[in-house]
Amino acid sequence: MTDGLHEPVLAQEALQALQVTPGDTVVDATIGGAGHFARLLAALGEGGTIIGIDADPEAVLRARVAYADDRRPERPVAHLVNDNFRNLSRILERLGVGSVDAILLDLGWSGYQLVGTRGFSFAEADQPLLMTYGTSGETAADIVNSATETELADLLHSYGEERFARPIARAIVAARAKERILTTGALIAAIALGTPRWYQERRIHPATKTFQALRIATNDELGALREGLAAALAALAPGGRLAVISFHSIEDRIVKHTLREAQESERGSLVPKKPIVPTRAEVLRNRRARSAKLRVFHRSGALCAPHTQGTPLLSYA
Repeated sequence: MTDGLHEPVLAQEALQALQVTPGDTVVDATIGGAGHFARLLAALGEGGTIIGIDADPEAVLRARVAYADDRRPERPVAHLVNDNFRNLSRILERLGVGSVDAILLDLGWSGYQLVGTRGFSFAEADQPLLMTYGTSGETAADIVNSATETELADLLHSYGEERFARPIARAIVAARAKERILTTGALIAAIALGTPRWYQERRIHPATKTFQALRIATNDELGALREGLAAALAALAPGGRLAVISFHSIEDRIVKHTLREAQESERGSLVPKKPIVPTRAEVLRNRRARSAKLRVFHRSGALCAPHTQGTPLLSYA
């Protein structure tokens, strides 16, 4: 599934790395724009199972459309789940799935989210400052308007690696003292007051790292990543593969260290040892791919068939 709003990054490389065969049980733990989901679905056949997971209910609906568009009589069983991938163990237990052959985690956001109305993008029209993947919970506006200046500065430095974290935090606190910051436009205006002009005139938008930090904090992305990776490694069948696509250095460090620890404990190996990166052609075609890294973990042991309970062709959980 590729359209004007979303093109999956490292799609072919991820599919090759996972080595999916028709009868496999496969998890797309982050459906997003459903581009990877559609490709994994096409690689499966009768006897196979695909499990699609996303905290965004609209992503689950996109997977439903992709599944409906697959008219093959031998298409696999599908389970579509509106949940966070950090709960993978619980999801698989609920579905009666004992182990899986391939798991994909794409940690980027989709183009649908960027043009949505949840405040993920600083490039679109002024939006409510939400940044939530689901439909409830703490929003970015809650954090911006309640955190202390020190807490904001620490958040921007830790999660965004923002060099002007302290002056931006100071500017945010000053701006919200006059009026609550409830939109992306109001936040961008405060960031401009906290950064020098040369910083605002670069190719990279001055709000990029602040938005990244707030998105990570709002959704507890790093906590979810650690829990999701642990669950994924535990769920892999012998011979199974886990592929993770990351887009910034903070999450990539977590992925790298987690998979290396799994390798050192002889649970499997990184294949290849170095991350796979997009080709120049892909970066030119899709600018969002420029920072992507794909790391692949191969669990040791002979491949065995997954164990699942009898299920309908398509289910929602």
